Amino acid sequence: MRTFIVGGRILTPYEYFDDRTLVIENGKIVGFTDASPTPNLNNTVIDAAGYWVVPGFIDIHVHGAVGFDTMDATPAALHAMGRFFASHGVTGYYPTTMSGWQPSVLSAIENVALCTQPVDGAQHLGVHAEGPFLNKKFKGAQPEHYLRDAIPEEYERWLNSGALKLVTIAPERKGALDFIARGVAAGVEFAVGHSNAGYEQVVAAVDYGLRQATHTFNGMLGLHHRQPGTVGAVLTDDRIYAQIIADGIHLHPAIVKLTINAKTPARTILITDAIRATGYPDGEYDLGGETITVKAGVARNSVGSLAGSTLTMDAAIRNVMAFTGMTLSKVLPMATAVPAEAMRLIGEKGVLQPGADADVVLLDETCHVHLTMVAGRTVYQNVG
Repeated sequence: MRTFIVGGRILTPYEYFDDRTLVIENGKIVGFTDASPTPNLNNTVIDAAGYWVVPGFIDIHVHGAVGFDTMDATPAALHAMGRFFASHGVTGYYPTTMSGWQPSVLSAIENVALCTQPVDGAQHLGVHAEGPFLNKKFKGAQPEHYLRDAIPEEYERWLNSGALKLVTIAPERKGALDFIARGVAAGVEFAVGHSNAGYEQVVAAVDYGLRQATHTFNGMLGLHHRQPGTVGAVLTDDRIYAQIIADGIHLHPAIVKLTINAKTPARTILITDAIRATGYPDGEYDLGGETITVKAGVARNSVGSLAGSTLTMDAAIRNVMAFTGMTLSKVLPMATAVPAEAMRLIGEKGVLQPGADADVVLLDETCHVHLTMVAGRTVYQNVG
C-alpha cells in the first residue's frame, strides 16, 4: 500500500518542489513523481494543496509536557509526551533527564530503553542525559545537591542500557574527559552545558569528541573580549553544533540572530527545553523535585532562575523567522536535517529523500501544524 501526498509545496528541507508528489510505502519515502495517483484500495492520497510539506521536526532537548516528565520513568509519560509533541510537528525526540540521585536517573534511562513506541505520537529516539556531571556555578534549575563528578560506576550503567544518545556535561569536572572518550567510542554525543569551562577547556573537550553546546549562552561562562570563555569556544569552533532556545526569553532576538550568523544554520539546532508545564496553564509545577512557577508562559524556580521553557518546536521556527527575517527554507534545517546530522541520523530522519523514514509534517501558511505523519502513519491532524 502506498501513500501519495499531492499538491503541496515540498521542502526537503534543502530542495523545493511545487509540482511533485511525495510517495511513501512501508513507512519509508520512496521518492517523488510527476504522475497523478489514482485513489484505490492500494493507495491513499493526501491533498496537501495550500500547505508546506516538510520533514518532521526533531527535538534533542526536551524534558516533558502536558503534566509529564522524562524523570517520571513511566511508559505512560513518554506516550503522552509523544502525542503532544506530534501535534506541534515533532516526529522524533530525545527524552531529557534532570540531575538526580543515581537510581532515579538510571530508572528514567532504562524506561526509555524498554518503552514501546507510541502508535499515535512522536517516537522517542534515545536519552539525552542533562547532568548530573555539571558545574554548581552554572547550575540553573538543576538541583545543586545532585551535581557530582563523572564516575565509570555510574555512567557504564547508562551505556549498558543502549538508550543513551546525548549527554550534557561540564568538561571541567573530574572524570568528564574520560567519559567523553568512552561515550564517543560507544556512539554517544556530548554537549557542553551548565559549565564554567574556559575557552581552552572547551576546545580540549572537543578534541576528545564533544560536538554540541546545550542551550547556548544559558548556563555557561559568557563571552569576554579577552577571555572568550565557554560561549567564545562554542561560537568559534566549527566542530560544535549550538543548541538554542528561541522563545524570546532565554535569548534576546538579537542574540538568536548573532548565534545563527556566527554558527550558520548548518551548525545551529533549535531545541525547546520544554518541561511538564508545556501545554498547560500558568501555575506551579514540579521540576527535578523543586516547585517552579510558570507566569505568562515563563518558568522560574524559587530564586528566579529560568527553569526550562514552555516552548514548542513549531513556535520556535516561527520565532526564528520573526527574529531574523529568514525564510522557512532557511530556518527549517535547524529543526530537521541539522539535529539529525548531529545525532548521526543522516539520511534516516530530518529529510524527505528516498530511503528516509516517512516522518512528514504539513504546515499552513503561518507555519502552524496541520498534519503529522510518523513512519508513514498519520498521528495528528488539525480538524479545527
